[in-house]
Amino acid sequence: MQKQISKEAISLKIFKIISQASQNIDVESYVIGGFVRDFFLKRGTAKDIDIVAIGSGIDLALQVSKLLPNKPKVQIFKTYGTAMLRYQDIEIEFVGARKESYSEESRNPEVSKGSLQDDQNRRDFTINALALSLNEANFGELLDPFDGMLDLEKGIIRTPLNPDITYSDDPLRMMRAVRFATQLDFKIEENSLLAIAKNAHRLEIITRERIVDELHKILSASKPSIGFLLLEKTKLLPQILPELINLKGVEEVEGQKHKDNFYHTLEVVDNISKYTNDVWLRWAALLHDIGKAPTKKFSKKVGWTFHAHEFVGSKMVYKLFKRLKMPLNTKMKFVQKMVLLSSRPIVLASEVTDAAVRRLVFDAGDDINALMTLCEADITTKNPKKFKRYHQNFELVRSKIKEVEERDKVRNFQPPVSGEEIMKAFNLKPCREIGQIKEAIKEAILDGKIPNEHQASYDFMIEKGKKLGLQLA
Repeated sequence: MQKQISKEAISLKIFKIISQASQNIDVESYVIGGFVRDFFLKRGTAKDIDIVAIGSGIDLALQVSKLLPNKPKVQIFKTYGTAMLRYQDIEIEFVGARKESYSEESRNPEVSKGSLQDDQNRRDFTINALALSLNEANFGELLDPFDGMLDLEKGIIRTPLNPDITYSDDPLRMMRAVRFATQLDFKIEENSLLAIAKNAHRLEIITRERIVDELHKILSASKPSIGFLLLEKTKLLPQILPELINLKGVEEVEGQKHKDNFYHTLEVVDNISKYTNDVWLRWAALLHDIGKAPTKKFSKKVGWTFHAHEFVGSKMVYKLFKRLKMPLNTKMKFVQKMVLLSSRPIVLASEVTDAAVRRLVFDAGDDINALMTLCEADITTKNPKKFKRYHQNFELVRSKIKEVEERDKVRNFQPPVSGEEIMKAFNLKPCREIGQIKEAIKEAILDGKIPNEHQASYDFMIEKGKKLGLQLA
């Protein structure tokens, strides 16, 4: 289906240059995909543009480079028949129109030359199959063979062809469907939802890295719960994050229930997303309660308990990151720390003592503000009085943290007395007593027994050394 000329969409100078380059080498060219979709959705300035040539995309890219003032370097990917260059702040990718055929074992298709229609047929969704002509005869004309504009207007994610075949051929498209629905707040149409659930098992042929890339984009959306609810509904989530699925459901024993920690978790993720764009802090919110499933117990005296779920959960983070081939680096350690400490400020809020605050600041270090943001997001009660009281308590905790930090300087602190000083004072060689003294000084400072100062720490060192039977030099 052809539609109106869209002069505004192709007003960028680069499109005129691509049009001229196309004429010079006698190929047709079209801008297609995300740029066109986002233009009509008014989603801001493009960072990348996809150009389809009915012919060689590489030749077109080389010709475009010749016409540009600074003759930008063209990166050529012969294996894929694609080329890329940068124009100002925009990445432009050129590819020859193609048709694809798939085998059951791989999402990598057999590719052959094709027409524009073939290229639009292979697109994942109707809203990504929209194309604008860059040809002189019909410059700016919108080619919309699958009513993608109507789907944009209605907010629908739909495949151009049979969804069962589309998702089976390339199962990553199932994750992309969920991601676009989350980012755009669109609905996945019913036939697509059924096809995703039917083909969910096909996700096993997708690399963990590609799956995690889509998860990051879902988590980075303004309301991530949309995506995770869709992943659960379409049977994709159990394959990716069974730890979350295990939180689902409510048990009742002797009239006592616990909350559904799956839906609670999604509320926490949505809450925290209002205050931070840090995807790793959002990961911490997503995983903060995963230790509750393996630690859940019922006691007649106290009801449902989840003892040590923070500790268990932090250990699970490592296994989860390793399984998904996510980075086992400082990012993972940050998520582990947030999960491990996630209940500390909540407990502290009921009794804000200097000693407890010092220990919290020491343990959280530079991540104390992130931890407090997580804990505030963890308040999901629907009781307005409780909600207000919890937030007021956390304001007290934040105030106390600021006061203690300014006075005691315990964030990331090291005992003011060094190991070398201890060795010199007691004429020691390296031994375990040095570590014991340093630990005792640290504990004394955190407990408020001595100030975080050198002289007080040195005097305490002498006293502790004597108790350990050490002789002054």
